[in-house]
Amino acid sequence: MKHAKIAACVAVPLALCAAAAGAEELRLSHQFSPGDLRHRIAEIVAEEVAAADVDLTIKIFPSGSLFKATEQYVPLSRGQLDMTVFPLSYAGGQRPEYNLTLMPGLVKNHEHAARLNASPFMDEIEAILNEDDVMTLVKGYLAGGFASMGACITRPEDVKGMTVRAAGKGFEEMLQAAGASIASMPSSETYNAMQQNVLNALNTSSSSFVSFRLQELAKCYTPASDVALWFMYQPMLINKSTFDGLTPEQQAALMAGAAKAEAYYLEEAKKEDAQSVEVFREAGVEIAEMTQEDFDAWQALAQESSYKQFVANAPDGQRLLDMALSVE
Repeated sequence: MKHAKIAACVAVPLALCAAAAGAEELRLSHQFSPGDLRHRIAEIVAEEVAAADVDLTIKIFPSGSLFKATEQYVPLSRGQLDMTVFPLSYAGGQRPEYNLTLMPGLVKNHEHAARLNASPFMDEIEAILNEDDVMTLVKGYLAGGFASMGACITRPEDVKGMTVRAAGKGFEEMLQAAGASIASMPSSETYNAMQQNVLNALNTSSSSFVSFRLQELAKCYTPASDVALWFMYQPMLINKSTFDGLTPEQQAALMAGAAKAEAYYLEEAKKEDAQSVEVFREAGVEIAEMTQEDFDAWQALAQESSYKQFVANAPDGQRLLDMALSVE
């Protein structure tokens, strides 16, 4: 019943939902569809908070219905939005340091991502978030790959002459160095862009490939497997002043829900990669595999393009890059 109550709150106007709740309400916005893993992470936290009975409810606004996909960080930092599940590199324009959370070849696999989440590097990212009155509730990385409207993409030379969507500044810089043209947009807009032939190919997470139904348009899919070039940090964030203003019981309920969601996030993120392959294969899409040699070619290109530019553009960039690279 709790699940149904939360889902119902998504569909009704804010005033009605608030009146029905009779408790303090937090608004959580994200760009993803209700069937997406990141929406489920939001639901887990909302369900756990509701079950704790601490006069706190969370209303979820999926599919960019409250704020546009890339426009959630500033409202969050200003207290105009309470919570979000958000690809942090989307806020790289506000904080260049966040571009390091989507950098080619920086994360090797899901276990490595978990170690990165627990490292001093992520403590530095958290300190920057705190400066903007934001704090992290749930940490999580998702892997991803390439999809193409034409030939398969496994090596840098495969993207030459293509128009590609890459999500993060580091990937855009690397793909430009490989000879691609870049079209910047959130993953929620990629289906229409592919349909209208604005895009020849794209990078996004395994979860987004499926939740945005990109198997309907792609001709070839290069998924994350044993070798994954693309990992993106997509945490659940909360306005820090909002969190600090909650009662100790409400804070404890939020943190308990966040801990449960984070464990689920890691396990499900691993499954999403394999599940996406099945979805694309069943749709008749060709599946390509990236080898270690392919990965090494991309990483060498990234070191000469996106890594160098990050160091040049981000305050304390070399130290942060070294911290991230030091995580084994």
